[in-house]
Amino acid sequence: MDFALSEEHRLIKETARRIAREVIAPRAKEVDETGEYPHDFFEAFKKAGLLGMAIPESMGGTGNGILPLCLAIEEVAKYECGAGLMLVLSGLPTRPIVFGGTPEQQQRWLPALAAGDAKAAFCLTEPDHGSDAANLETRAVRDGDHYILNGNKVYISGGTVADYLTVFARTGGPGAKGISAFVVDAHAPGVRIDRTDDKMGVRSVPTAHFSFQDVRVPAENLLGGVEGQGFNVAMLTLNSMRPTVGARGVGLAEGAAAYALEWARERKAFGSSVIDFEAIQFMFADMAIRIEAARNLVYKAAWLVDQGKYTREYAHHLSIAKAYATEVANRVAFDALQVLGAQGYMKDHPLERHYRDARQLMIVEGTSQIQRVVISRALIDRNLVYG
Repeated sequence: MDFALSEEHRLIKETARRIAREVIAPRAKEVDETGEYPHDFFEAFKKAGLLGMAIPESMGGTGNGILPLCLAIEEVAKYECGAGLMLVLSGLPTRPIVFGGTPEQQQRWLPALAAGDAKAAFCLTEPDHGSDAANLETRAVRDGDHYILNGNKVYISGGTVADYLTVFARTGGPGAKGISAFVVDAHAPGVRIDRTDDKMGVRSVPTAHFSFQDVRVPAENLLGGVEGQGFNVAMLTLNSMRPTVGARGVGLAEGAAAYALEWARERKAFGSSVIDFEAIQFMFADMAIRIEAARNLVYKAAWLVDQGKYTREYAHHLSIAKAYATEVANRVAFDALQVLGAQGYMKDHPLERHYRDARQLMIVEGTSQIQRVVISRALIDRNLVYG
């Protein structure tokens, strides 16, 4: 069992850390306040070659894997959680093509997405179907050499800047077996962004609400060329990307704890530095315990994905990492803000932003409750056994 990072991993981590400090940190407050997509962040990731890590080399990516992607996400999320989401989006909408696309489809779309010459968004959630993805209502009906797509998708991260959309739609009967996956031109006639959200946090990456009105999608854009495979592709995608959401949580927690610790070193109260009080020291000790546990769970989960272990029998490991790390982010952000007291509540410091951003992580890509469903099923089915 080797816990050491490889030279390649360390280089990726250092590259992301440099971008985080030089490009992201100076603008973190601004992009939160404006809610505008930070194209300069994306260009920095593109220039550094960080956008193709979740895509195999044979498909035009760099093929580094999910663990190094998590390392990069962790570094940038220390300063701005939306920057971590931007890196997640290098994998979330592309993994369905990796898992479900034909070789021709993979070569058609993935090289440009890996190079940062195009952007994509993952369209699964609907107005009445979030966690209950097997019952989505968006429909695609075959019409000659095309499918006619109608329906709505909501809370689509990165949708406002996407060139392509990975859309899950019903082509058959009810339930999971009736769902297929398509790649849709985001600018095709009938594709419309009806609104964007005024979000509590992670405001730098807008979420869009899409409507599809008689959109003609070429049949060759049906992933895999076979109907009914979409739900399985969606689940494999979510499973394999769960460590990256956990990495956002780990990075956010590290950033919040580090900021509060430096403040506590400098702040005086009752004639001493705040950090000299044992009650405060114990708060930081608890933060460190949680962060280290979360990091190890996330790294293990990412390693499993890179070993090809992201199918149902391994899903509980990925869910444990996602649930714990995102909940740690919320607890550490809460405690770090508490250390600063009234100052932490003010926008003069980044902790109120970390606190708002952390709350998203327990909802996206499977709520904490959904993760517990996966974990409890593993216990019941004896995939996870103690004793």
